[in-house]
Amino acid sequence: MKKASEMLRKLEAYKYPLLILLLGVMLLLPGGIRSPTAEAAAGERDAFSELISRAEGVGDCAAALTEHGAVIVCEGAEDPQVRLALLQAVRSYTGLASDRITILKMAGKG
Repeated sequence: MKKASEMLRKLEAYKYPLLILLLGVMLLLPGGIRSPTAEAAAGERDAFSELISRAEGVGDCAAALTEHGAVIVCEGAEDPQVRLALLQAVRSYTGLASDRITILKMAGKG
């Protein structure tokens, strides 16, 4: 019993480095520690894509949103009115400046 308490006392001095090592190993394991922020961002992006695809003339749509910029790819991007509406929607939703938003026409299917 004396050995166990002495060993615990010695480990006490290394508890923080051991904790950091344990967390590092957990991050390296397959699956690691999931980031709720990344999952929330993906869900938000998908919800935003679904929302803007319902606007008149937009058609099928995909979006990539970051804090630094946005790229929107949609079927209706060749129409200037649709492009302007998308630009305004993305600006309103993200707070990004117009020069940080790119709107592209979706490639034809088939």
